[in-house]
Amino acid sequence: MKNLMTWAVALTTVTVGFTSCGVDMPHPTDSSFETMTVKKSDIELPYKFSARMKGQNDVTVTPQVSGQLMKICVTEGQQVKKGQALFIIDSRNAQLELEAAQANLQAALAQENSAKLEYESNKNLFDKKIVSSYMLTNSENQYKQAQASVAQARASVNRAKVNLGFCTITANVSGIIGEIPVRVGDQVSPMTQLTMLSGNTTMYAEFSVTEAVVESMVQQGMKADEVDDYIAKLPAATFIMKNGTEYPHKGRVVSLTGVVNAETGSLTSKVSFPNPDGHLYSGIQGTIVMPFAEKGVIVVPQYAVVRLQDKAQVYKVKADSTATAVEVTTADTGNGKEFIVTSGLNEGDLIVTTGANNVMEGQKVLFPAGAKAEEKSEE
Repeated sequence: MKNLMTWAVALTTVTVGFTSCGVDMPHPTDSSFETMTVKKSDIELPYKFSARMKGQNDVTVTPQVSGQLMKICVTEGQQVKKGQALFIIDSRNAQLELEAAQANLQAALAQENSAKLEYESNKNLFDKKIVSSYMLTNSENQYKQAQASVAQARASVNRAKVNLGFCTITANVSGIIGEIPVRVGDQVSPMTQLTMLSGNTTMYAEFSVTEAVVESMVQQGMKADEVDDYIAKLPAATFIMKNGTEYPHKGRVVSLTGVVNAETGSLTSKVSFPNPDGHLYSGIQGTIVMPFAEKGVIVVPQYAVVRLQDKAQVYKVKADSTATAVEVTTADTGNGKEFIVTSGLNEGDLIVTTGANNVMEGQKVLFPAGAKAEEKSEE
């Protein structure tokens, strides 16, 4: 305890000594805060919408003839092109049916030729008044019947050819092969689902347009026949996947429903994306980002805005260089750096930027260099 008192007395003595010797002790120095003059400018804002991808054509693949499945030409998840063979069904019965139809056609053609000769002969004899009109009419009817038989036989041949073609099932759109629930050797029929083919050459991202955009369109007085022109002028869209990866190809808005959903107050829209590499699949979710220009708005740095619970405020610098808090309303720019001030500030106002969180109401925030020199000389 005695040693502690000794150290305290010594410290006091040293302090008094420095003061009596005219040595200046350190004291806080006022410094100016960074400020900016508010002005209006144009800015591009990234509007974001949650979206789900859907193939341009999702087709259920089923056979059109019955038979045994002989070959599966594709695998699940494979990218295929339009016209590519997918499945092959036993074609032996179809081939036999075609051969039989062709034979029937030859017989019908022979019968037609005989009927024609008979009709022409009777016509010649009728002209010479050798045969009656009854025989001529009868032979003419037999010739027409033979012609009808030929047409029927020819249709049977064509039908048999079509059925033979159905034994090889091809892709009617380019896309991705889904699950294949059948196996080689299975007996299939038109009721059997072989797979699902998702046409993904072009993909559609479906999303709901926010109420703010709807109101903007209404305010512009857009008519129904002007929607197409409005869509054509919309900026290109970017698709951001759930893992944050940006899809390399840009998309364009292709449709905007003309009816507002009464429950959500939104419109449904589609953005078309090219999918040349097959990287987009039906059902995947992500975010559509579209840049829209905002003209003549007040933009301030985010660090100039002080958050107090549910309110936002900035410190406005008055003529006497002191700060006063002003409540403002803001909108996010989406760039993580700035806010748009929609109310509370006017063009030409001077506000504190860097250090706004440390400012107190009525505090002096500007100290001109000349004023500092005068204060120092007075001391």
